[in-house]
Amino acid sequence: MLLIPCPWCGDRDETEFHYGGQAGVPYPERPAELTDEQWGEYLFVRDNPKGEFAERWSHSAGCRRWFNLVRNTATHEIVR
Repeated sequence: MLLIPCPWCGDRDETEFHYGGQAGVPYPERPAELTDEQWGEYLFVRDNPKGEFAERWSHSAGCRRWFNLVRNTATHEIVR
């Protein structure tokens, strides 16, 4: 079980959160010009590294706010 540090509520059990995917994925500059394949890549293709990874999390059972954190995907240690 992970203990996730919410910036507003403090450390809470992972069951209170929803994972939001990779952090820092920019929205396309000209979305109307994207092909279906490009949209599919934007929506579904993400990095899957072994090691530190920036993620988005929502404290859905608490303050309901979104935040970023860096987690080691091999050890599940929350780095920052």
